[in-house]
Amino acid sequence: MEKFKFLDISTADVAFEAYGKTLDELFANSALAMFEVMVDTSKVEKRMEKKINVEGEDLESLMFNWLNELLYWYGAEGLVFSHFDVKVYRENFKLEAKVFGEKIDPERHEVKTEVKAATYHKLKVWNEDGIWKARVILDI
Repeated sequence: MEKFKFLDISTADVAFEAYGKTLDELFANSALAMFEVMVDTSKVEKRMEKKINVEGEDLESLMFNWLNELLYWYGAEGLVFSHFDVKVYRENFKLEAKVFGEKIDPERHEVKTEVKAATYHKLKVWNEDGIWKARVILDI
């Protein structure tokens, strides 16, 4: 099963659909897709670990808060991540994760597109035939 695919929508946004056998995998693959927009994640090494905790009111707000929390660390500390150990608690819409990556290094990391934010526009998280899916639009 593919982890994610990019969708063609407009020049001011980037959209993707992410997939997972579990919600944990879906949220991890969504984060990977977002960072792949910004850098070549295959070149991001696991040099540091950060713990992330977010909450939401439903799965969509949890996804929104998750991706924007990761973007905060990218913008504030210059951190990029390539590996995500995620645990989603569906009963209370909480997420705990350990994310792995490093400080961005222009010598080693091909910087692609700056992502400003994940948006609520057409944001959707659903289960179809036993596969979890998310559709996310990123403001660039």
